[in-house]
Amino acid sequence: MTDLENSDRMGSTPDDDARVQDQIYTSQYNRLLLRSTTPKKVMVLDTTLRDGEQTPGVALSVEDKVKIAIALSELGVDVIEAGFPMSSEGEKESIRKIKEQGLNARICGLARSSRSDVDAALACNLDYVHTFIATSDLHLKHKLNMTREQVKSKAVDAIEYAKAHGMTVEFSCEDGTRTDLDFLKEMHIAVQEAKVDKINLPDTVGTMSPAAMEYLVTELMPVTKVPLSVHCHNDFGLAVANSLTAVRCGAQQVHVCMNGLGERCGNAALEEMAMGLLAFFGTTTNINTQRLGYTSKLVSRLTGVPIPDNKPMVGNHAFAHESGIHVHGVLKNPATYEAFSPELVGMTRNIVVGKHTGAHSVKEKLSKYGVALTDEQVADVVDKVKRLAASGKEVDDAELVALASHVFGKGIREQKKIRLKEFTVFTGLNITPTSTVAVEIDGVLKRSSSIGIGPVDAAINAIKAAVSDEITLTEYRLSAITGGSDALCEVSVKLQLNGSDIMSVGKSIGSDIVLTSVDAAIEAVDRLYTRKNA
Repeated sequence: MTDLENSDRMGSTPDDDARVQDQIYTSQYNRLLLRSTTPKKVMVLDTTLRDGEQTPGVALSVEDKVKIAIALSELGVDVIEAGFPMSSEGEKESIRKIKEQGLNARICGLARSSRSDVDAALACNLDYVHTFIATSDLHLKHKLNMTREQVKSKAVDAIEYAKAHGMTVEFSCEDGTRTDLDFLKEMHIAVQEAKVDKINLPDTVGTMSPAAMEYLVTELMPVTKVPLSVHCHNDFGLAVANSLTAVRCGAQQVHVCMNGLGERCGNAALEEMAMGLLAFFGTTTNINTQRLGYTSKLVSRLTGVPIPDNKPMVGNHAFAHESGIHVHGVLKNPATYEAFSPELVGMTRNIVVGKHTGAHSVKEKLSKYGVALTDEQVADVVDKVKRLAASGKEVDDAELVALASHVFGKGIREQKKIRLKEFTVFTGLNITPTSTVAVEIDGVLKRSSSIGIGPVDAAINAIKAAVSDEITLTEYRLSAITGGSDALCEVSVKLQLNGSDIMSVGKSIGSDIVLTSVDAAIEAVDRLYTRKNA
């Protein structure tokens, strides 16, 4: 079964597609420029573990690579380019371990157009290889010191060798978008005669405009009888635009990286491509878009590359609304100020309070924490928020609840229901962080222990285990208030009761990150418990 046939077999139902389209509010003009060449469905090859790991400063462990590969497969990626087998023994080990997971996604290795590189991929038990060789005159002269005929011969030989070993072969003309067009066509014809399965068009240095990509793909399609793929870099910020253009003109696969990782300015972002294809063309993929938020955060955590707040689809501000006019509109109908529903990409809408906040924002925000005020009281809170914001102070949820409590004239809670009596945490080199807590709940003492990926995670998990397994940590924020090794830190913890809209927030300031985090978590848990049992 071919990859395209497999892609169709795994597709969503018409009812699923209809439900998704109901949550997309993009301009009607997008569909007016569709071409007959635009495929109804495309494959997604994710290269986060290969090109993405070439992001400066990123070095993933074998275990982290396996975690990301599993997440990408669960996301619905068709092909995972797991690495460059010939580059090191460590790379071979990680690719083998990924292959051993038995994932739904096909596992691919990158190889230069040489038999030894193909052998390295075979040694990893791979049955899919992505071979490449540079074809632009610039690279031939200054990098390879080879003729066009020599390059063509090496490309064909590697493909025939891999095919003889039963492999699926995808081939790239490196720097293809700066290659002479006649020679590029000649290469496409030659590798097809060698029985290549797919041909990839790389914009290796990100030098194309969408108009130029339209021209090039349109020229290549008549001589390209196998599925055409596209691999775009973001040096001019056009990787996604160029990839979308290529699909519009007939490309049937896109190369992407989660969060737009990759060399220099990165590659086309998986999350932006999946949603762009769906929103602008109605073109589907096997991507479960509702897992985009989770996968994005996982990759960010493991690579150490933060997600910019204004990152499309998955950034903290992607669905944040502060302006009173915008909030009023989006609460009545999300389509007024959102291009699509945040739930569609596994995110949530965030009503932000600040300088431009109105009464609707404050009411909506406070309602999530079970706080109800009169219109006059809301106006008072709005005035205080605006004064604080105008002075440069960022008002977070905990401070908003505190302001509302003050305006209300009495504490929102008469007394604490939950008190922390004992707390310990053990951590160190080659030791799994473990925490034990003793919590008094309505006068009854409960003890619990739990582990975590760090001391703070272990402590919060232990507190949740002692109080309720229905609590989810939705947000954890840590910031330094002063400088130096003894700096004061500020921790904010936001919790939610599973399967409900009941939320709570806690905040604490201190010099010890773990203890301050525990104080904030206890405050949030106490508020959540009080609301749940009110």
